[in-house]
Amino acid sequence: MAAVNGLSFTLNEGETLAIVGESGCGKSMTALSIMRLVPDPPGRIVRGAIRFAGSDLLQLPLAEMRRIRGSSISMVFQEPMTSLNPVRTIGSQLAEAITLHQGLPRRAALDRSEEMLRLVRIPDPRARLGEYPHQLSGGMRQRVVIAMALSCNPRLLLADEPTTALDVTIQAQIMSLIRELQQRLGMALVLITHDLGLVAENADRVVVMYAGRKVEEAAVEDLFASPCHPYTRGLLGSVPRVDAAATPGQRLQEIPGTVPSLAELPPGCPFAPRCPQADDACIAMPSLEQKRPGQWAACWHADRVLAESVA
Repeated sequence: MAAVNGLSFTLNEGETLAIVGESGCGKSMTALSIMRLVPDPPGRIVRGAIRFAGSDLLQLPLAEMRRIRGSSISMVFQEPMTSLNPVRTIGSQLAEAITLHQGLPRRAALDRSEEMLRLVRIPDPRARLGEYPHQLSGGMRQRVVIAMALSCNPRLLLADEPTTALDVTIQAQIMSLIRELQQRLGMALVLITHDLGLVAENADRVVVMYAGRKVEEAAVEDLFASPCHPYTRGLLGSVPRVDAAATPGQRLQEIPGTVPSLAELPPGCPFAPRCPQADDACIAMPSLEQKRPGQWAACWHADRVLAESVA
């Protein structure tokens, strides 16, 4: 059973790529694969390549990969409490990562930790160094996790649902902070999220995943204006609208059915049982093809979906 199958994308310096899709589609597993953190057993990477700065990460010795994690590539995990040790102070956890990757003595590492907390706009950062995770609010814990991820100036940040469970005000502050730091550091960002509003405001390009596969990729403006895949159109149709084009009293669209089990995928296109466009052609797996400049889709009826989107 393949949790992620045939996925490929490129990411340039300073660029933001969003990966979207329903739960279980393989978004988080993609990020864990890049970090080589897939639990083995039961999981393993069986083929392919992950190229970063001229090297294939899958071919590197584990010791070299450990040096890359947290320094050149960092990750913000979904739930900050799972990333922070509850019995160690914030300062000791931040300083440990800085000492490990930058070789600074403890005093200098704590000074750098304070600087990072100040950078993510945590009030009274010196006092926070001596506190424990449970003493901080959810928003502040998330800022600590971001500070830890950025403490060694990574070239690539993987942000897995970085604003989950935060209220909308804190969400906006966190994303504003990430954008600001991204511009300052020239960092590339992979943003994994269910929130299409977050994608519209922050991403340059979008990859849409379904059942472990990439079904569409496009620049964010093209994807929102003219989706090529029925699944993408279904996702966009489920987003509430508050603009002038919204029809009062109109129900949100929904995608019928549920995501299939990866162990029991239907033959051919995995989205076919839920797709309004499905016909006999969908018994065969569609390949990912470019439908217009910069926009790819894996659907036998992508041209028809695109025409309807543009109309």
